[in-house]
Amino acid sequence: MSHAGAPVGGLLVLVDPVARRLDGESVRIAKDVLSAGAAAKICLPDSQEEFARALARRGHRQPVIVGDDRALVRAVGLLYRERGLGDGAVSLIPVGQVGSLGLARTLGVPLSAVAAARSVLDGAVRTRDLLVDDSDGVVLGDLRIPPVRAAARPSGPSVWSAYRSLVRTLVPPGARVGHRLRVEADGQLLVDVDRVLEDLRVVPASSSGGVAEVTVRLAGGPSLRVKAASVTVSGSDFRYRADALVAGPVRRRTWTLLPGAWSLTLPR
Repeated sequence: MSHAGAPVGGLLVLVDPVARRLDGESVRIAKDVLSAGAAAKICLPDSQEEFARALARRGHRQPVIVGDDRALVRAVGLLYRERGLGDGAVSLIPVGQVGSLGLARTLGVPLSAVAAARSVLDGAVRTRDLLVDDSDGVVLGDLRIPPVRAAARPSGPSVWSAYRSLVRTLVPPGARVGHRLRVEADGQLLVDVDRVLEDLRVVPASSSGGVAEVTVRLAGGPSLRVKAASVTVSGSDFRYRADALVAGPVRRRTWTLLPGAWSLTLPR
C-alpha cells in the first residue's frame, strides 16, 4: 500500500547524536532541504534519553530520523511501545558509516542525504510488516541467530565472552559452532535440541500475506524454509541479531509478525 507522503502537521527532524559527530555536512544538507520544503522543527538531542523525549513530544509532526540503522530501529521501537506507529509515517535520512546503513539500503531508502530528504517531501508512504518479540523488541529487516565463530574476540567480561573463550579452546580457530535450540513456527516443531542449528533467519516481508519467511540451516543437513506468523526459540542461552542490534543472552523468545504495522516514506 502506498500514498503521497505529505506531512500535514509539519516535520519533526530528529538528528541522532552519532550522525552529528560523524558527518555534520550531511546533517546540514538534510536540514536545509527539509526546512526549505516544509515546516520543520529541528531537534538535536545529546543522548538517547533526549531522543526518546523529543519523539514522544512530536504532536502531529511526522518524525524524520537523521541517522543510521540503529537510530531508525530505536525510533520505531519507541513508537511501537507507546502505540504510536499508527499515527503516521516514519522517514529516514541515512547518515553514518557504510556498514551501519545496510537496513536502510534493504528498505529502499536513498543513501544520499539530498535524495533521502527529497523523498521525505515528495515521496510515497509504504506500509511494512513488523516483527515484535515478547519483550517489546522490534525487527524491521531481519532476525538472525548465526553460528558462533571460534576465532571471535570477546568484547568484554560477560557470560557471552566467557562462552566464546571456552569455544576457542575446544574447536579449531575459525570453525563455526552451532546451537542446541528448539525452534517452533506457529506452534509446529521445526528443530529440537537433538539437532545442531547452524543458522536461523526470520524476515518480515510486506508482500508475505501476513507471515514471515523463516529459514533454518542445520549442521550436515538441508535448509528448511517455511512461512509463519510466529516463531519461538528456546533452549540453552543464546544471543540473536535483530537488524543492527545484538541482544541476549536469553533462554526463550517468541517473535510475532504484525502485518502492515508501520509506514516508511520512500521515493516514488
